[in-house]
Amino acid sequence: MAYIDGFVIAVPSANKEAYRQAALAAAPLYKEFGATRFVENWGDDVPEGKVTDLRRAVKAEPDEVIVFSWIEYPSKAVRDEANAKAMRDPRMEEMGANIPFDGKRMIYGGFVPSLHEGGAGRPGYVDGSLVPVPAGNKEAYHAIASRLAAVLLEHGATRVVDAWGDDVPDGKVTDFKGAVKATADEQVVFAWIEWPSKEARNAGWGKAMADPRMHPDSVPYDEGRRAHGGFVPILVETAATGTGA
Repeated sequence: MAYIDGFVIAVPSANKEAYRQAALAAAPLYKEFGATRFVENWGDDVPEGKVTDLRRAVKAEPDEVIVFSWIEYPSKAVRDEANAKAMRDPRMEEMGANIPFDGKRMIYGGFVPSLHEGGAGRPGYVDGSLVPVPAGNKEAYHAIASRLAAVLLEHGATRVVDAWGDDVPDGKVTDFKGAVKATADEQVVFAWIEWPSKEARNAGWGKAMADPRMHPDSVPYDEGRRAHGGFVPILVETAATGTGA
């Protein structure tokens, strides 16, 4: 994995199965175009924040659920060509005409992994985050993220990924920068933690938060603007093994 397309979407709760079916139809095409992993996660524990949160990030309505998803690629060049193919493929055009959510409020962007610890098996639960980090603090952020990842992996996490914003467009209605109220000198980090199950996640966080390594004296970003949540995977498809949960 050398490049990621990340997405946050508000989907009406009644459209869960329709959304999953749409993702099931799209995933094989992205694999055909070069993607190595296609993951869709349905909101389960998405808290309201004081300054920012994932619901506000996509202007979610009361009856909508947050989806946190990503597509993994072997390189940015493969990703760029995949998106170009998707734009001109009639199969994708047909799917796009019938998506079961408001595409205008979807936020998306391209990210370069700066941290990737653990394996890429099938997660049973995912913690997803968006973090605003000053561009000048990139190395300091990586150092802190590596330290925290080691603790989480010790306590049950199976994979920790932090990806630095690279191709994050401004949106007319919503976008990643607005999601965390990023300033002009900040970049958005798209991050996630994979766990075997929600039970393992809850137990792992309990143990991790009791570990002093999880409590640095300071962090090189504004924690108050981090948007995060817990998610249940509803689709995991890899180029090697096909469709999962």
